[in-house]
Amino acid sequence: MQNIEGILHLEYFLLLAAALFCIGIYGLVTSRNVVRVLMSVELLLNAVNINLMGFSNFIDPVGIRGQVFAVFVITVAAAEAAVGLAIVLAIYRNRNTVDMEQFNLLKW
Repeated sequence: MQNIEGILHLEYFLLLAAALFCIGIYGLVTSRNVVRVLMSVELLLNAVNINLMGFSNFIDPVGIRGQVFAVFVITVAAAEAAVGLAIVLAIYRNRNTVDMEQFNLLKW
């Protein structure tokens, strides 16, 4: 018999992940600043990580598959943030702004 007070319910993970995902989508849609957009993408990835951890804990409380996938996603997110910030820094040095409306580098 398991101790009911020590179990984290799946609903709590899903609610937290949904809240983070909604905040990330809101920041992604409404922000013009590239740094804020990158931070919003990170929030989206963290919401995915929480879902992975929650479902992993729900399906197999002993195994660590969800944690392994979360570490992999965190690694990919760190690489994505580093590349994104390098691109933003290069654009800022050339244009002196981080406003996405003024980026027209790929237009003819």
